[in-house]
Amino acid sequence: MSDKSPSEITRDTLMLLGTRKLVPNPANFRAAYCEVAGVPDDPPFPDEALRKMTQALPVRMPLHQKLKAQIDGAIRRGNWSELQAALISYVEAGGTVAAPVEARGSTELLEPIARLVENTLPALGTDDARIAEQATRLLEALRTPGSAIVALKTMLGNFNLRVSFAAEDQAEIRATLLKLLHLIIENIGALSSDDHWLKRQIDALMESATPPLSLRRLDDAERRIKDVMYKQTEAKGRALEAQEEMKRMVAMFIERLTLMTEATGMHHRRMEENARLIEQAKSFEDIAPVLKDLVAATRDIAQSVGRAHQEMREMRDKVQATEAEITRLHQELDSVSTQVRHDALTGALNRKGLDEAMVCELADVRRKETPLCVSLLDIDNFKKLNDTRGHATGDAALAHLSTVTRDSMRPQDTLARYGGEEFVVIMPDTELDQGVEAMTRLQRELTKRFFLAGDDKIVITFSAGVAQFAPEESADDAIKRADQAMYLAKRAGKNRVVAA
Repeated sequence: MSDKSPSEITRDTLMLLGTRKLVPNPANFRAAYCEVAGVPDDPPFPDEALRKMTQALPVRMPLHQKLKAQIDGAIRRGNWSELQAALISYVEAGGTVAAPVEARGSTELLEPIARLVENTLPALGTDDARIAEQATRLLEALRTPGSAIVALKTMLGNFNLRVSFAAEDQAEIRATLLKLLHLIIENIGALSSDDHWLKRQIDALMESATPPLSLRRLDDAERRIKDVMYKQTEAKGRALEAQEEMKRMVAMFIERLTLMTEATGMHHRRMEENARLIEQAKSFEDIAPVLKDLVAATRDIAQSVGRAHQEMREMRDKVQATEAEITRLHQELDSVSTQVRHDALTGALNRKGLDEAMVCELADVRRKETPLCVSLLDIDNFKKLNDTRGHATGDAALAHLSTVTRDSMRPQDTLARYGGEEFVVIMPDTELDQGVEAMTRLQRELTKRFFLAGDDKIVITFSAGVAQFAPEESADDAIKRADQAMYLAKRAGKNRVVAA
C-alpha cells in the first residue's frame, strides 16, 4: 500500500487518467485510484441489494432465525466468507424457498415417478396383495391433475415401506432357492461321480447358478446344455448298444460253458462205464467193442473241445472289439461337453460358440439400444515362440492368455478363440473408449503375470483392435473392422490397442 496521503493519491489518480486519456467515470477512477494506492481493485460490497434478497428468506423454525441473523451480520461487516458460510448453513438446514403446503405436483416429475412404481411391481411378486392395492391408489393419485404434494408424500412413504419389506422377502427367497439349487446340483454330481458326461452338465449348471446372475449367462448355459444333451444322447445310445452286445456275448459264453460242462460230464460217465467193462472182460473179443466205443468217445470229446475253443476265440475277439468301441464312445462322451461350443485347449468359446454369443448379444443390444464393443487380439511374436520353444509351449501360452483374460474380464464379457493365436472379446454395455481402456488394462495385467516356460519367465504381449458396433452392423463387419485396427497396432510396434 502507498505511503501517500489521500489528497496526493487523488491528484496522481487524475494525472494517470489524463495520461491514459480515460473518461473519469466512477469505474475508471476507482481502478486508477487503487492502482496508485497499491490496493486491490475489489468491487464495493452490495450490502443494500443483499439485504433486500435476504428479507425474502422464509423463517419456519428457530434455527432459520438464527442463521438469518448470521447472514445479516456478515452483510453489515461486508465479509464475503462469513456470508458464504451462513448461506450454506441455511440451505443445509432446509431453508430454501419452498412451495406452499397445498402446492400441486408437476406433471413432468410425477409421471416418471408413476412409471417407476409400475416398473417396480413385477420384481416384487404377487404374494402381498397390499402392495398391489397401495400401488393402484398411488398411481391414480400421481396421474390425477392437482394432487396435493403432502398427500402424495404420505402415500409414497407408505408404499416405500411396503416395497422395502417385499424386496427383503424376495431377496431372501432368491438366496434360499439358489442354495437349494446348489444343494441339488451338488448331490446329483456326487451320485454321478463316475459319469463324466453328466458331470460336464453339472459343472455348467453350477457355473450358471453362481452370482452375479444374469439372463445372458442363463441363456448361454441353456443353449450349451441343450446342444450337449443332443450330442450325448446320440453317443450314449451307441454306448448302450455296445453294452447290450457285451451282455449277449457274456450270456453266450456262459451257455457254451454250461454245454461243455454237461458234455464233459457225459463223456466222463461214458469213460467210467468203458473202464468197468474192460475190468469185467475175459477175452480179447470182449475188449474190442469197448475199445471201439472208447475211441469214438475220445474223438467226440476232442471235437467238442475244438469247437468250444474256436467259439471262445471268436467270442474273445468280439469282446475285445466291443471293449474298444465302448472305450471310444466314453471318450467321445467325455469330450463332447467341452467341444460342442468351447475350444478344448483354452476353454474359450470356439467359432460356433462365438457365432451364437454374437447373435444373442446383438439381439440384446438392438432391444435395449445399449453400446456393444468387440475386440480382436493377436499374440505378438507367437510364431517365434513356437519355433524356439516348441508347439507344446505355444499351446501353454495360449492357455495362459485365456486364463488371464477370463480373470480380468467382467462377468458379462465373453471370450472366444477366433483361430490360431487370435482371440475375440465381446464387451456389452461398453463404449469405444471404454473398450480400448479394458484391453489396455489386460495388457498391463499380462505384464504382471509371467508365463513360465520351464524355468524361464516370458512376458506375453498382444496387439488388439477394438470396434464399437454401428446400428444394423453385422458381427462379421464389426470383427473385420477390429481386425484392420489390430493390423495397424501390429505395424505401429506391437503391444498396442487401436480403436477402429
